[in-house]
Amino acid sequence: MKKAILALADGLVFEGHSFGAEGETSGEIVFNTSMTGYQEILTDPSYKGQIVTMTYTQIGNYGVNDEDVESGRPYVEGFIVKEYMDFPSNWRAKRSLHDYLKENRIVGIQGIDTRALTRHLRDFGAQPGIISTKDMMPEGLVAKARKLPKMSGLDLVKDVTCKKPYQWDEGDWDLEKGYGKRTSSNYKVVAYDYGIKRNILRLLTSAGCDITVVPATMPAEEVLAMNPDGVFLSNGPGDPEPVTYAIENIKKLLGRKPVFGICLGQQLLGLALGGRTYKLKFGGGEPRIRRGHGNGERQGGVYAYQSER
Repeated sequence: MKKAILALADGLVFEGHSFGAEGETSGEIVFNTSMTGYQEILTDPSYKGQIVTMTYTQIGNYGVNDEDVESGRPYVEGFIVKEYMDFPSNWRAKRSLHDYLKENRIVGIQGIDTRALTRHLRDFGAQPGIISTKDMMPEGLVAKARKLPKMSGLDLVKDVTCKKPYQWDEGDWDLEKGYGKRTSSNYKVVAYDYGIKRNILRLLTSAGCDITVVPATMPAEEVLAMNPDGVFLSNGPGDPEPVTYAIENIKKLLGRKPVFGICLGQQLLGLALGGRTYKLKFGGGEPRIRRGHGNGERQGGVYAYQSER
């Protein structure tokens, strides 16, 4: 196996072995504590700009299939695991995780102490880092990691949103039939795509919603012209504060249509209502609201909001 190095901006270095694509990649190093679902994590647009560490020890054991995806492609910048399993055993598997990462040019590293890395991130926070299979000089990689841009101030929504509106009618998955289709609807919902996950759309469809997905930049006036029963604000990557176009559109919708959101969408809603955001050391769940002061953190991410009221 080809050697690989993971270097963090604060000087911590791990040596391991490569899987997936070879080369060099950079991003904010974060972790995810899920025991399953690595395929959904890889294709979650919320992870744009980030290198994900899986805390569960064995990854790849059930391979990759064509159904368990949250978007059209992987969005992670890199992938870190303790032990990669190269012989998948699952009746739905179409190919190995290694082949999937290689096809999509995602650099991975295995064979490192992911527990030590996760504890370090919990103590010192998510930070820029690099995975490389071509540069084996730790000092040089650390120096490059220190020059990487921080997540604060980055609008990554523009990199993951859809280009034009589209209808969504796919519902929940069934063991025998696969994904179903919407047969009736009780509510018309416009969903702003800040990096939306497909399973959110499937659940809304299964709840009886007729869904139109629109780009993050669509003016509020055009959304109101569709006369929806409600407007959904999706999850997404990066810092919410630079996404000013979304905040301004939400302000125009408030009081005119019911508005609900999740993750980044809820943070943008908080900003539109006069709240503020601040960077967390690390993420580990969807935003939570409390009476008086609300705070929350994004899965794998780094932002919370706090109400001024």
